[in-house]
Amino acid sequence: MARLVFDTNSLIQCISRRSPYHELWLTFLDGRNQLCVSNEILEEYAEILEIKASPKFSELAIDVIINNPNTLFITPFYHFNMIEKDPDDNKFVDCAVAGQAKFVVTEDNHYKILENLSFPKIDIIGLDDAMRLLI
Repeated sequence: MARLVFDTNSLIQCISRRSPYHELWLTFLDGRNQLCVSNEILEEYAEILEIKASPKFSELAIDVIINNPNTLFITPFYHFNMIEKDPDDNKFVDCAVAGQAKFVVTEDNHYKILENLSFPKIDIIGLDDAMRLLI
């Protein structure tokens, strides 16, 4: 079992039953992996899911996340601000550090800057590699 942080776009790609990445979502639902979230992350998930799907779908998805025993609620007390090109991405990094997540799952190239840092060490993984390593 691994602790994971999904950036919003990765979550959206995993949550659809028609997605080739849906099995990643199922690993969270059935306890093979744990999902680390902060209040900021949940707010962004809700906002974007409402736009991309519908308000009802957003509400249901957030309820599933909040009520799942495999969700770890993290409160980052320190903000590293490591991603300057897209500061909104920092909430996922901060959650990963505070929650001792194994990976941040993302396809966003802004996270590449983290590969060169020795502290805090954050492993970034794309959806295809996550499918290969975490299923």
